[in-house]
Amino acid sequence: MTKNIWITGASSGIGKALAIKFATEGWLVAASARRENLLLELCEVNPNIHSFPLNVASSENAKTIFENIIKKLNSIDLCIFAAGIYDPDAEKKINIQKMQDVMNINFFGTANCIKAIEKNFKEKKEGHVSIISSVAGYGGLPNSSGYGPSK
Repeated sequence: MTKNIWITGASSGIGKALAIKFATEGWLVAASARRENLLLELCEVNPNIHSFPLNVASSENAKTIFENIIKKLNSIDLCIFAAGIYDPDAEKKINIQKMQDVMNINFFGTANCIKAIEKNFKEKKEGHVSIISSVAGYGGLPNSSGYGPSK
């Protein structure tokens, strides 16, 4: 039986690596990220990967994209929420707007995606969520005034 997974942050890094790994193992992968061009390139790697461009900072966009995923794949068994941003150069001086941007993606973006799947998982009484965090959430990193708290 084919399993289905939704991965955010799938255009690069851990999210991309996981999308390829799960697709190679036979899972159908709903790959989401802001950078649609990178998602399309990812879809060329394996036919089990399907592109669903998403801005996790928008709760409405997360809800709509999850509905589109369900229409195409019928169900989701596992969600891995890996979307995140970190720009150490932008944090050399405290910049409240940059910190808000990081929190909107890394923290509230994850919450938006969890909210998007909540009803579906509760109704079917199954499904798993995994969230990619960072050791920076425990001790911080240099120039990470917004990143550490967001993780």
